[in-house]
Amino acid sequence: MPTKFKRYCKILTLKDDPGLIAEYKKVHAMGAAWPEITQGIKDVGILDMEIYIYESLLFMIMDTVPDFDHETAIQKLATLPRQQEWEQYVSKFQQTDSVATAAKKWQLLERIFELEQNLQSTPEKGYIKELEKS
Repeated sequence: MPTKFKRYCKILTLKDDPGLIAEYKKVHAMGAAWPEITQGIKDVGILDMEIYIYESLLFMIMDTVPDFDHETAIQKLATLPRQQEWEQYVSKFQQTDSVATAAKKWQLLERIFELEQNLQSTPEKGYIKELEKS
């Protein structure tokens, strides 16, 4: 049976410093992120999140529940335990100021190509997708 989810893609730029980039990778290694942060991500309806890196450019893929409202969820996430502390902590790696929220740092991308024509676009740059579970 297919599973529906909404996907968002985002980018963020890190400071172009090999030492800081290496440290950023360590704090995002499997199990290294603070448990309150990963729990908060799940609590707002994010089912899965991946971050990829190319030099100092980060690319995030965020899969959410189908009725996910990006703006509302990200605002709620900012109020959850330790989220502001986390944002301040990781800001030392990022091309941003220390008081910026995740919503200000991570920029939503607009999808301009799709191989499969059966995806349902949403007005907030995400899209609904069905994933066949085997």
